[in-house]
This record gives sequence, C-alpha cells and structure tokens, in this order.
Amino acid sequence: MSAFGPLLSSRLSVDYPNNPAVLRDVSLEIQPGDIVGLVGESGSGKSTIALALLRLLASKGAKVSGEVIFEGEDLLKKPESEIRRIRGRRMSIVLQSPLTSLNPALRIGTQLSEAWKAHAKQGQAQCEEAIRAALRSARLPDDEEFLRRRPSELSVGQGQRVNIAMAILHRPALLIADEATSALDTITQSEILSLFAELNRELKMAVLYISHDLPSVAALCQRVAIVYKGGIVESGTSDAIFTNPKHPYTQRLLSAIPLQRARKPNGSACDEENVCR
Repeated sequence: MSAFGPLLSSRLSVDYPNNPAVLRDVSLEIQPGDIVGLVGESGSGKSTIALALLRLLASKGAKVSGEVIFEGEDLLKKPESEIRRIRGRRMSIVLQSPLTSLNPALRIGTQLSEAWKAHAKQGQAQCEEAIRAALRSARLPDDEEFLRRRPSELSVGQGQRVNIAMAILHRPALLIADEATSALDTITQSEILSLFAELNRELKMAVLYISHDLPSVAALCQRVAIVYKGGIVESGTSDAIFTNPKHPYTQRLLSAIPLQRARKPNGSACDEENVCR
C-alpha cells in the first residue's frame, strides 16, 4: 500500500437501457507502479470496465454509477472538459487492433505530434524530443524515415508499438492495455509483454492488463482480478490466483487453459521453452 493511498480505486456499476447490470458493483484497486491483470472470457465485462474508467461509455448510452477515484479525485464527478485533460495524459489506453487504431491517411510522425499537442503547450523542439523518447522507449526507430511512414507500411507488431509510444508520450501514471496482445503472433506477443514490464520498471507506470489469455497474465502481472458475468469474483496476488484459486469459476478457467508460460520474478515473459524475452 502506498503511503499516499492507491493510484486508482473504483466501484462501478454500468447499465444500458435494454441491458441492465452489465457491471455490478465492480471494485478495483491499483497501487502506483502495480501491474494488475483483469481476466475473463469474452463478454464478461472486461472492456466495459476499461471504458468506464476512462469515461468513454456516455456515447454508447450507458449509465455509469459508483466512483472512480484516480489520483485522489472522483472522475465520475468531473465535467467532460476536465476528463479530456486527464484521458491520454495521466491515464492512457492501448487497444486490441494495432493498425485500425491508427489513422491510415496520416504519417506516424503527424499522429504522434497531434497526440503530444493535445496535452502540451511546449514548442516544436520539445514535441520532437518527446516523440523520439517515446519511440525509443517502445523499441522503435526514431529517425525521419520511420516518422514518415504510414500505418500500412508497418508490421502488426510495429503498429502496436506505435500505439504504445503514443500512449506513453506524456508519461501517464496508468496505462490500460485492453487485449493489447491478442492480435499478435506468439513471438511478438512475448516481446510486447516484455515491453510492458520494462515500461513499468523504467517509467514507474502502473499497468492494467486486460486479457482472456491466462499465460500472458501469468507472465506479466503482480496481481490478478477475475471477471465473471459483470462482477469480480476473485482477486489476489498472481501466485495465489494461479496456485490456489478459491472461486469455482477461477478453478474452471485455470483447468481449461494450459499454462505454457511461467511468470518470472522480474515480470518478463517466457515462452514454452522457458526462454525469457
């Protein structure tokens, strides 16, 4: 527990006009620098939690109740103008589909520049410095040739790294990765997991890693929360969840999916041959 309290503490319920109780009193806590896994099958409510934390459900007609205490303030009580200053700066998200998350008509440098200027008033020199630093942190080239590429000229893995670079431009306190590795091949997935662990260590940035893939959660996360039918049914340390699950759903989930990758003490991902990347 941080001396200053959790980075994020939320208690959420979400209702739609024709689909009540999509989320039911979901409580989630993230400490500064934590890596927390949110696990559940498709349709369990994982992505709804992410969108609710970012206040992105209003356009979908959802009613969100409860509280989202982030850095000591309740985001559900703030006007949208203030949320826009937080979203993308203090709390960022990386989505599932790398290339469709990028604008196909704009060069990579332009998209990163626009993301920087949305939250910063510094000049062009500071903008370029921040972009190049973010690209290096995401293990991407920071030269002009790369910045002039369009999304169609990138591999899927490079596209996801660009999304990560965009998400960390302003060094957010919390990065939400919503199924961010599910569209990637096994090797690239392992590399991205290792990158998340590295960013967590180097930037002291908390990560909420949302996935239905238990091996990747075991490889990366320090704490895990299990989502089932719109509620969190079990939470605890990664070791406790994976070695001694208490809830019947968690037990069924673990028994259904072979754990082919093990969690290492440094948080790196390891493949089937136990080789860390």
